[in-house]
This record gives sequence, C-alpha cells and structure tokens, in this order.
Amino acid sequence: MRIKRIKTEFGFTIIETMIAVSVFLVVVLYGMNALLSADMFSGKSAAMRSVLDNLSFAMEDMGRNLRTGSDYHCITDGNTLATGALSCVAGGQGISFLASTGARWVYFMAANPDGTLYLEKSTDGGTTFIVLTTPEIKLDASSGFFVIGAEPPPGDQNQPLIKIWLNGKISEKGVDIPFALETSVSQRIVDINTIP
Repeated sequence: MRIKRIKTEFGFTIIETMIAVSVFLVVVLYGMNALLSADMFSGKSAAMRSVLDNLSFAMEDMGRNLRTGSDYHCITDGNTLATGALSCVAGGQGISFLASTGARWVYFMAANPDGTLYLEKSTDGGTTFIVLTTPEIKLDASSGFFVIGAEPPPGDQNQPLIKIWLNGKISEKGVDIPFALETSVSQRIVDINTIP
C-alpha cells in the first residue's frame, strides 16, 4: 500500500485574515479616539488660555494705570462721571482717577442681562467705555474696588491704596471654571508729608 503525500501550502486562511484585520481595526479605532480626544482637550486648553490671558491683561492694565494716577474716587452709586477724592473701605463697583496723561479715566464693573458683571474702561472721564473682558468671563457681585487714603492731607494721613478683587467664573463650552484674582496698588506719587 502506497501512502499518498498531501501537498501542504503555507499561508493564511480566510478566517485568520479576517481576525487579523478585525484586531487591527479595533486598535486603529482606539488610537484615533485617543488622538481626537487629545486634539479636543488641546483646543479647550488653548481657548481657556486665551481667556485667562485676557483676564491677566485687564488686571495688569488696571494696576499699571492706577499706580501712576492720582485723585481716586471710588464709585459706589453707579455715577461714572463723579470726580473728587473719595475712599470706600466697603468696596465699590468702579474707580475714577486722574491718569498720568492728565485725563480722567474710569474702570467700572457693568451688569450683564444675567446679573453677572463685566469690566469696562473709559479714558474720557466716564462718557464712553470699551469692554476689557471677554464674554466668557463672568464677574460676580463680590468683585470690586476698595480704596483707602484717597482724601488729601490733612484730612487723611494715609498713602492712597487700591485693592482690586475680581471673583467669578469662566464659562467655556458649557464648563464653568471659578477664579479669584486680587491685587493691591499704591499711588506712586507721595501725597503725605512726613516732615513736620
């Protein structure tokens, strides 16, 4: 009896090929999902960074200009045209001051329709304003300007000091991120005479 030899060919069967392709597709889909998620988070991070840069710019602008100013008037009644030195230890929604240019400038927290606040600036004495903060920045009512020592001597013996408190949230693509910023600025020009 003769044994018949069976020729065997090496290669993949259709089932093995289908399994390999399926595993490859699953790995590619998970990899694409990870890449798309990373891209989405990168976009959100860039948008948030832009908003935070805007907030930092507004705070730096106020600090620089208030430091070189004088004749601070804390606005507690909403009257942005008010002049004359006025302190407010309890805080106000704005501040009017003589800038180093000689013009009266105003920083003011105006109300949005939803009750939140936004920051605006006037360089013509409170007549016209430009908005300093983007719509994503929502300040709350605890934000404000606190001024001590604004009145000139002899009525007040303190160097003018302004505390700026910005508290609120950043609303970006349905996500609210709370923030709290504070800075203190003292008048650069000495207004008290310590020599008797």
